[in-house]
Amino acid sequence: MSDKQKILDLAEKYKDYSAKNLSKLIQKKSLSLYESEAAYELKRQMDEAGFDEVIIDGLGNVIGRIGNGERIIAFDGHIDTVDIGNMENWDFDPLAGDIKDGYVYGRGSVDQKGGPAAFVTAGRILKEIGIENDVTVYFVGSIMEEDCDGLCWKYIIEEDKIIPDCVVVTEPTNMNIYRGHRGRMEIEVEFIGVSAHGSAPERGKNAIYMASEAALKVEKINNELLIDQFLGKGSISVTEMKSSSPSLCAVSDYCKLHLDRRLTWGEDKELAVNQITELINSNNAEVKVLNYKEKSHTGIEYGMEKYYPTWMLKEDHPIIQKGVETYMNLFNEKPVVDKWIFSTNAVVINGIYKIPVVGFGPGDETLAHAPNEKVPIEHLVKASAFYTLFCQTY
Repeated sequence: MSDKQKILDLAEKYKDYSAKNLSKLIQKKSLSLYESEAAYELKRQMDEAGFDEVIIDGLGNVIGRIGNGERIIAFDGHIDTVDIGNMENWDFDPLAGDIKDGYVYGRGSVDQKGGPAAFVTAGRILKEIGIENDVTVYFVGSIMEEDCDGLCWKYIIEEDKIIPDCVVVTEPTNMNIYRGHRGRMEIEVEFIGVSAHGSAPERGKNAIYMASEAALKVEKINNELLIDQFLGKGSISVTEMKSSSPSLCAVSDYCKLHLDRRLTWGEDKELAVNQITELINSNNAEVKVLNYKEKSHTGIEYGMEKYYPTWMLKEDHPIIQKGVETYMNLFNEKPVVDKWIFSTNAVVINGIYKIPVVGFGPGDETLAHAPNEKVPIEHLVKASAFYTLFCQTY
């Protein structure tokens, strides 16, 4: 029997194992900064699967290792999730992890615990059939992604000193091969006005009016941003406005806009900041890129600037072609090669550190952050087979 057939047979044999592991991860609610229970559950699963080494690093990422070779492959899957939202929009308990009708149901089934459940099974298969001596595989259950994309990998690369030759990001791709996505950044614009009594507003300078005028300009330039044939168009949106004044009977002397900026190919931080600075053109306004700094579930405080660079690999890049080859070898058909609409940890892995990334993961990304999230068990089976063969043939 060929290695390919052994992998397919074992992935199918362990489909209930994969589904049950995912169910257990879903049952551990794990919002960003509060992933501890899910982290220890994933560590337990890696230990049970026979990984050579499993640790929880200083930040709180779960890192399992198989092999000890010079070539380093890593798989990334974040274990934090967004919150449940309005329970009335759910048809089932989002934290029960129900398994029925060929699906695993619940918050995080797609975004993004399905990937880790599948790569735990891949690790178990690798331990059974063996792995080439010159390869080390790291399986990373990363944290804080929903709050700050890529921060976890900044820590892994700079503090853990793990620098892979390539990374498979297991965010949902609906079983397609993904090779890029737009970047993003969070921009804040502060407006300083002058307060005056509300009965005589002409005596002051109303910061809300300044911010409102700027917001309308932002809406207009959204239609004028760059377009990339593959990644699509850059975008900008005002997502929050906050103001203050000495009294509700006084002209506002302070207002702040929060801008969500999505960056297509050819757009970067300098370009985006300059666009807003020129647009507002006021001595009473300050444009700045925000920073993120929080304590993880281990108590370590860590942070980075909220600039998440665009990344994209060409379709003929060796790691993308390896993903296509692996898929065709297993499933006897050519995969769709596409992109994510949302952002992933690849903004740091490839966007900053230029480590090649290929995306492949279970689940339909349209269900990410949505009610009634569920993932097909068949996707878990195929993903675990893909991850295994990718390691065997890299």
